Formats: sequence, C-alpha cells, structure tokens
Amino acid sequence: MKILLSLTPLFVFLFFSLVQGLNPKCDARDDGSTLQVFHVFSPCSPFKPSKPLSWAESVLQLQAKDQARMQFLASLVAKRSIVPIASGRQIIQSPTYIVRAKIGTPPQTLLMALDNSNDASWIPCNGCEGCSSTLFAPDKSTTFKNVSCAAAECKQVPNPTCGGSACAFNLTYGSSSIAANLVQDTVTLATDPLPGYTFGCIAKATGTSTPPQGLLGLGRGPLSLLSQTQILYQSTFSYCLPSFKSLNFSGSLRLGPSAQPKNIKFTPLLKNPRRSSLYYVNLVGIRVGRKIVDIPPAALAFNPTTGAGTIFDSGTVFTRLVEPAYVAVRDEFRRRVGANLTVTTLGGFETCYTVPIVAPTITFLFSGMNVTLPQDNILIHSTAGSTTCLAMAAAPDNVNSVLNVIANMQQQNHRVLYDVPNSRLGVSRELCT
Repeated sequence: MKILLSLTPLFVFLFFSLVQGLNPKCDARDDGSTLQVFHVFSPCSPFKPSKPLSWAESVLQLQAKDQARMQFLASLVAKRSIVPIASGRQIIQSPTYIVRAKIGTPPQTLLMALDNSNDASWIPCNGCEGCSSTLFAPDKSTTFKNVSCAAAECKQVPNPTCGGSACAFNLTYGSSSIAANLVQDTVTLATDPLPGYTFGCIAKATGTSTPPQGLLGLGRGPLSLLSQTQILYQSTFSYCLPSFKSLNFSGSLRLGPSAQPKNIKFTPLLKNPRRSSLYYVNLVGIRVGRKIVDIPPAALAFNPTTGAGTIFDSGTVFTRLVEPAYVAVRDEFRRRVGANLTVTTLGGFETCYTVPIVAPTITFLFSGMNVTLPQDNILIHSTAGSTTCLAMAAAPDNVNSVLNVIANMQQQNHRVLYDVPNSRLGVSRELCT
C-alpha cells in the first residue's frame, strides 16, 4: 500500500491509494509497504494536474485552498459576527435602525431594519405593489426557492395561505398591511452566509409604516434570526444603537456569545406565552434625579394574562409608559426643571420648553440592574433648536395601553445584550455614535 502525504502551507492531508503503476519511474523502488512523501505538484504525485500549471497558477490555487480552509476554521471557532448598524433616518429616511444584508447568489444588498419584536424577516421583491424602488430580484439568484405549503415553516408565519403549491402569508405592521410569499435564499450578514434562510418576499404593501428595504426579525419565535441561526450564534446577540443623528454605520449588531462584553449587569428575561416574541423584563421603579417617583405597583407589574409589563424594543422610537407611570415621571421632571418655567407642547410631546433647561437624570430600576439615562437619551430638540422636550409619552389608548416600552432613543449609545439561553438581558453604557 502506498501512503501519499500532500503538504500545503497551512494543513496536511493523508491519502491512501491502491493505485499501482501510476508512473513506472516513481514506482521502481516501491515494494508495496514503503511510506513515500510527494508534493502535490511532484511528477510522481497521482494528483499532478494533467495540464502543467505555471508557477503563478499553482500559487493562486494554493492561496484559494488556504482561503477556503481559513473560512472553515473560522466558522468552527468564532461563533461570532459583527454587523454594522446605522440610523435609518439619515440614509433611507426611516425612523428605524438598519443593517446591510446581502441576499441571494450573487448577492443583492438591502438595508434592512432591525426589529426585536418581530420574528419573520421580509424584503420587497420585484413586482411588489406599494413597495419602494429598491427591490430584490428573485430571478437573478441561483439559490432562491419558494417554500411549499407542506413545509413546517408555513405553519410558523402569521395567517398562512396556500392558493397554489407555494406558501403565502399576510400581517400588519404598525399602520401597514403586508402580503408576502414565504421563500428561502442565502442571507449574508457581515461575512457569515446563512444558506436556506426563510423569509417573506413582499408582493403587496399598503400604508407607510413598512421599512422601505425590509425587516430583519430578532424576536424569540421560530422564524427569527435567533432561531434560524441557533447552532451558529447560540441565541445570543447584542446591539449598540448610534444616535439617530449619526450619518454612518458606527453602531454594531454582535451575534454569538463570544462577541459579547464581559462586564455588564443583567436583569432576568421574562416569558409571556401570549406575546412570545417580546423581550419582557421586570421594571420595579423609576427615579427622576434622586427621587424614586410614586408609581402604583400594578402599573409596572408583569402579567402574562393581560400582556402587561415592560419590554425592550428596537423598533419603537420613544419610550412609552402606562399612564400612571408616565404622569409620575412627567410631573417630577417638570418640578425639577423648574415649576416656574412655561411648559409647551410639540407634536406628541407635552413637556417642552422654549428656553434652555438643565434636565435631571432618569433611571430605570430593574431587578438586579439600574440604567441611568444621560440627557441625550432623555431630551429631543426641535429642528430649529428653539424647543426642548422630554422624549417620552404615555402608552397609546389601545391594546398596548398596559405595556411599558423602553424604546430605541433611550437605548442609543448603550450595549443591550440579549442572552436567551440564560434568560437574561444586560445593559452597559457604550458610545457608538
């Protein structure tokens, strides 16, 4: 038996060959039991190309093999990916935060909105009615395919329909409605290709709430990014959202446990079977300046039956508090700014000033963790800069009137870590603007 050892700059392959007489000159001293070492391009190597390669071609071939090997090794040990985040306000005139996602083969780039309160991802596709001008072309991707009605994924989308053999679904998003086909294709975030990723291909959209180039779902449900990449990223991610005024991709979405900060305080994640996608936490109090304001316990209590409680949400812009909590925070804020100052309104904000103010800090008190917000996370200024408002409001008088939402303006320039396997959420101050 002949054992062939082929060396390349980074790795070693052992080959066993039963082939005899490949080259009479090379086999002259072979008694069938000796160990012979050949370079892969040696004249005696059975792997020698039939057409001689130039020196440059051989080097390029080795380089390509090494590159593939390095990618393979990285996928084994890294279990991490860092994806740049930008404010959609400055780039696509959307109040969301966005990431670059490459869809299909060859890849087509879309700026998808991050949303950790939704599971399924979706993008506008060619032929879509009511969509933006930036569309994905399925016919140009060699890895694109429709999901059949019989597939398990078809049962995991909201309101699935099966008029033909392919699965379709529809949903509401804010004031918009969406009709989409369920499909699969390769999605690449940063350098990690995710083959066979399941998402919606929008065929029709109405309303103005839909992110123009699609949405990346970071919720806790079966079709979310967490679930579809569970083996790779172990259901762990964090993000740092830059200021909504930022002009570049200075924030980051970190995927996988090895990419996360070590010194960070946590609060337990709570599960609500009725709203299983949402990231509930236990908010136990709110401090304005040095005073913990008087809030009825029921206004902050977690209640899976009614959906009451507090969530972190990357898709909502301004923090909403149930009315008793909001009124307590608002009144103490006004008192500390100065009861003698005239309070005005601006749009949906009812605590605004037309003179310079010194605002107190606001601290959210969670179980095991406090988060103190600096002024940039508390105040919003009019375009002219002449009016300053408290950037919080009462929860809307609808189905969400029992829900406190810690929104993206209050999260910006903080690292928010979602550690689902350990059922905890962490927050630490981090400038990423």
